[in-house]
Amino acid sequence: MQWLRDELQFFSSSSEIEKLAASVLDSGDVYLVPAFTGLGAPYWDPRARGAMFGLTRGTSRAHIARAALESIAFQSAELLEAMQKDAGEALSELRVDGGAAANDLLMQFQADLLGIPVLRPKVLETTALGAAYLAGLTTNLWKSREELASHWQLDKRFEPQMSRADASTKLGRWREAVQRSLHWA
Repeated sequence: MQWLRDELQFFSSSSEIEKLAASVLDSGDVYLVPAFTGLGAPYWDPRARGAMFGLTRGTSRAHIARAALESIAFQSAELLEAMQKDAGEALSELRVDGGAAANDLLMQFQADLLGIPVLRPKVLETTALGAAYLAGLTTNLWKSREELASHWQLDKRFEPQMSRADASTKLGRWREAVQRSLHWA
């Protein structure tokens, strides 16, 4: 998002990307691989480079913005797939936090790709809140982790709406785009 905002000047504030991305029905089959400094898990390729695929004469700023948002969900889906494989456990829901979690379009796409509900809390900055909770637990402000868990409150639940076949096709196209960006440098 920072690259689109600062270098390409698609918008002046990162919060504007959702409106721009939502102005089109989909990414127009555009895929953005944001490997500006290589790719981490699950690819581990420091020589991968950023790439955009599927551009046509009809591709707009909105399609590119949507592809950029979707790239976050694709990367998360691949990491979660690897984690589930390693753990031998399937996810039943995904709880999110942080600035990107405020983006409804992104959260819906994440639920669609994963095929499970995505739950956004009322407090988005749960990392900082977690640190405060641990400090309070250490000083006996709270009695147990269960007591802390009872403070969590749901803001919005995103249910998958995309068919599993469509999600699989999109993930397949994403993986094809990633493969083309690997070992570039």
